[in-house]
Amino acid sequence: MLFNSLEFLFIFLPVTFFVYFFLNKKRLITVATGWLVLASLAFYSYWNIKYLPLILASMVFNYCVGYTLSHRTNLRLNRKAVLIFGIIGNVSLLCYYKYFDFLINNINTVLHTGFDTLKIALPLGISFFTFTQIAYLVDAYKKEVKEYDFLNYSLFVTFFPHLIAGPILHHSEMMPQFANLRKKIINHKNISIGLFLLAVGLFKKVIIADNLSPVVQDLFDVIPVLDFWEAWSASLSYTFQLYFDFSGYCDMALGIGYLFNIVLPINFNSPYKSDSIQDFWRRWHITLSRFLKNYIYIPLGGNRTEEWKTYRNLFLTFLIGGIWHGANWTFIMWGILHGCCICLHRFWKKFNIKINQYIAIVLTFMFINIAWVFFRSSSIHRAFDILKSMLGLNGINPLIINKLRFSFESGSIKLSMILLISCFILAFFCKNSMEFVKTFKPNKIYFIVTLIFMLISVLSINKVSEFLYFQF
Repeated sequence: MLFNSLEFLFIFLPVTFFVYFFLNKKRLITVATGWLVLASLAFYSYWNIKYLPLILASMVFNYCVGYTLSHRTNLRLNRKAVLIFGIIGNVSLLCYYKYFDFLINNINTVLHTGFDTLKIALPLGISFFTFTQIAYLVDAYKKEVKEYDFLNYSLFVTFFPHLIAGPILHHSEMMPQFANLRKKIINHKNISIGLFLLAVGLFKKVIIADNLSPVVQDLFDVIPVLDFWEAWSASLSYTFQLYFDFSGYCDMALGIGYLFNIVLPINFNSPYKSDSIQDFWRRWHITLSRFLKNYIYIPLGGNRTEEWKTYRNLFLTFLIGGIWHGANWTFIMWGILHGCCICLHRFWKKFNIKINQYIAIVLTFMFINIAWVFFRSSSIHRAFDILKSMLGLNGINPLIINKLRFSFESGSIKLSMILLISCFILAFFCKNSMEFVKTFKPNKIYFIVTLIFMLISVLSINKVSEFLYFQF
């Protein structure tokens, strides 16, 4: 089930909301929590019910390992061995479903063998609920986890707004909220904020991202050779499609959380306004950056080591971040590019040379835009072909409209240009959703904006399209 589907907006969400708060009003707190867990599992199973046992087994496994780490300190167990066992279990699950076929394909290529792939379908959200639980185990090992029963732990893992595409949750910021009795009562201001964020996020997804999608697909996957203008149209269209698709999902996830009085961690904060690659990773997929920093970069030694090891740790962290996104050399290359850039940024800072902020923003955006070409392309070879076209090596035609006739003839080039210009304005010059939330006061203006955005978006849903981060 998708946030941008009519069955979610008009059946699943209102039914889940009203039943949950009705049960809480009757002081059936445990039953209400159980209802929310069941609703979340139903939300997950709607996509493919055969993966329901997988997430249930993952939860039981990690809860048992975490409980052992937190409470069974009197047993003759090597706690570090228990932690390693738990991490290996999670990573093995992730590797099997996400990387096993990729490994077989590469073995066949290198060794000229003919092993058959298993054609394993990737379970929805496996990267997110696996990383969430790995963090839980590490914190349990550090004795930073308080005692929680399995029902609350299940809600922590499965809470449906974050389950499919993040944010990656931390138990310390979620468990106390689930246990807070004040959050079991309907809060009208939170409902106003939630509906506002839901409407804004839906608008970003349906009106902006989904209308850029056909252009991106044609340019990246259909037209074999692009010229200069087509290549730049491809890269910029995808850069903004991904931006508003992911931003829209984050807004909707946070908005749905607010409806249930749960404040999810911010995962997106105007990343294209960044004036450095370091700043970008403080703004883009913030909870993933937090996970990589706390559970990979710091355990590797962080920056509390020799200088060359710090660069190594930075590079490896971003390489792992690239691999996390998918089983394809394009994602690995994307991780390598970001790893090299973050190392270069650290080296540059040693000289304390200041760059004009606006120039820094442009340079950062240009790098991000180029790196996204690898992220979106079907292969490394295709990515380099597009980059060559962006450099003008496949020709530059001054008549932009003529060279984009594949869109002009379909009547979409005018719309796509308007969209690109609008995307630039929204991404670089407008407040983001979280800035509006900070000063949010329920009033007629917010009500009208919410209503307009929701109506336009709902009336424009002619087909249900996945969020791009679902594939990760």
